[in-house]
Amino acid sequence: MKRIISTSSAPAAIGPYSQAVEINNTLYISGQVAIDPSTGKMVEGGIREQTIQVLKNIEAILQAAGYSFVEVVKSTCLLKDMADFRAMNEVYGKVYFEHQPARAAFAVKELPLGALIEIETIAAKG
Repeated sequence: MKRIISTSSAPAAIGPYSQAVEINNTLYISGQVAIDPSTGKMVEGGIREQTIQVLKNIEAILQAAGYSFVEVVKSTCLLKDMADFRAMNEVYGKVYFEHQPARAAFAVKELPLGALIEIETIAAKG
């Protein structure tokens, strides 16, 4: 049975989609940008600050669904500029220092709300 996940500890969806959907012990988290849920605004700073906030948003959704970073099996990182890859990777590696998921990273022309990074996440319970 499909379960829609929503938490006020992460930014509300900015379009016709859910923060996350769980089905068959697999959680699909929609792409998260660096919106601070307490202000509804993009965090200030560069790629490091935005990556930190994106990972906080992902963690809030994981927790709301009863998951953790340990159960993340796949991430897709979308970057506005591939020159930010190294700095993003340093922040990302502090969260995924063990149990690293599979991952893809792409540079894209533009992201919602002028974001520098967006990360979508899949987690699974075995």
